[in-house]
Order: sequence, then structure tokens, then C-alpha cells
Amino acid sequence: MININENLCDFCGTCVSVCPVDCIELFEAKLKINNEKCIACNLCVDICPLGVLEVEDEE
Repeated sequence: MININENLCDFCGTCVSVCPVDCIELFEAKLKINNEKCIACNLCVDICPLGVLEVEDEE
């Protein structure tokens, strides 16, 4: 599961552009990830220039 720290996000859309399954939606001032559709490739986490996204370990 990917967590979003929206306080850091500048809504640049970089994460949206690299998502291979289009599970990230960007609104005016909100980022939403559909974790059911997410394949946990972590491309969005790796490419985010501000470190807004982080992987949450699922137990």
C-alpha cells in the first residue's frame, strides 16, 4: 500500500505519469491512489521529487 503525505505534495503529476496501471488520480489539490488497482511496482515512490509517497508494509 502506498501512503501519501499531502502536506508535502506540490501536485506536479510526476507519479501519475509513470503509473503503468493508472491507479493514481490527481485533482486540483488532492492526490488519490486506488490501492486495489495498484500493483506495488513503486515507480511512483521512486520518481517523486519531494518524497511525498511511501510504501506501507502490509502485515
